[in-house]
Amino acid sequence: METLDTTFAQMVKEHKNTIYTVCFMFSKDSDEVSDLFQEVLINLWKGYSSFRHLSSMDTWIWKVSFNTCISYERKKKKRAALPLVMDINLFEDKDEDARQIRRLYDRIHRLKPFDRAIVLLWLENISYEEIGEIVGISAKNVSVRLYRIKEELKKMSNH
Repeated sequence: METLDTTFAQMVKEHKNTIYTVCFMFSKDSDEVSDLFQEVLINLWKGYSSFRHLSSMDTWIWKVSFNTCISYERKKKKRAALPLVMDINLFEDKDEDARQIRRLYDRIHRLKPFDRAIVLLWLENISYEEIGEIVGISAKNVSVRLYRIKEELKKMSNH
């Protein structure tokens, strides 16, 4: 007989990449990503026993992850902190493909959190309907917002 702990641990194991993906989109700092991951796990644990399967487990995990990261980002803006600056680049780009991917993610990081969430879900090949369910807007609105987000990303420069 499986316990709640065992079931929850299995769910986390199966979905940890999704959770890390969301956390990474909200921070480039590995310590902060770890903090975000832990916050998401806490919120998943708090809500796990009341999850009623009205949506898929995947959708619920995306939603909790995004809401946790967006809340964390709002709280972070309220408290000012001095960033730790290191003189090394752990993400050194070795080829043109890596540099292009890095530029894309740098631009995505400059989007507002809600738009960042939408584009991340789209990059994960999630349907407009499910994106809408996760972020709380209609599929049509997802389509319109994605068009605007793509235009905004095209206009951005990395300078």
